Amino acid sequence: MPPRHERILEMLADKGVVEVTTLSDALGVSAVTIRADLDALEKRRLIRRVRGGAMALRPARFERLLDLPSQSFSEEKERIAEVAASLVRDGETIILDSGTTTLALAQALPKTLTDVVVVTNNLDIAGALQSHEGITVIVTGGRLKRGGRNANSRSLISPFGTHLLREINADAAFLCCAGIEATRGFTNGNWEEAEIKQAMIASALRIIVVADHGKIGHVGSARIASLDQVDLLVTDSGAPAADVQALEQAGLRVVVA
Repeated sequence: MPPRHERILEMLADKGVVEVTTLSDALGVSAVTIRADLDALEKRRLIRRVRGGAMALRPARFERLLDLPSQSFSEEKERIAEVAASLVRDGETIILDSGTTTLALAQALPKTLTDVVVVTNNLDIAGALQSHEGITVIVTGGRLKRGGRNANSRSLISPFGTHLLREINADAAFLCCAGIEATRGFTNGNWEEAEIKQAMIASALRIIVVADHGKIGHVGSARIASLDQVDLLVTDSGAPAADVQALEQAGLRVVVA
């Protein structure tokens, strides 16, 4: 096996998902060369191609994409956010989990919405909605998280991260995650964040997960929920058809943005 192929496999084993541009920069070759390498490795059934990059063939345990920028799959996240935002109705109380996709969702909420309450554990989401005349923002409280794959994300976690959530009866909770797999369900790479997500699930009537295709097929170390605890997954068209079918056959409703 060529040394470059071995290096690609090493990076995928470490990260789970890697973009073409990242591989190109790391290996000092063109994106065209990297795509040819990925095609060759996929033909040997050593990796799986995804839109914009590749993923390890076996589920990886990781806090997702530690070295990839938080805006990876940004176009896909925007499409997911638009679909998810269209599900919010006037008069509803909704929970928005901390994450780049839920931040995009907050920014996509129609300005025509009225009498909506948004409960969030993310200060960036709270700030994004501050000027929305039809939305009242409630912040959960808790400790400001440090570190992780997105060190700039201002996320609130325990202690005291779940206290307010116990008093909320929300119409819907929109959650992010690090991994989605047909038998393991929804998972995350951070135990403290998983605890907050579980409290959000307990506080809402409908549970909607918003996740780009790079998270499908992966398993994080912290369990969030089983498939039957989630009402809807909104993902993007880069999700492998076989994986989407496996999730649907397991009982999960999937909408592709």
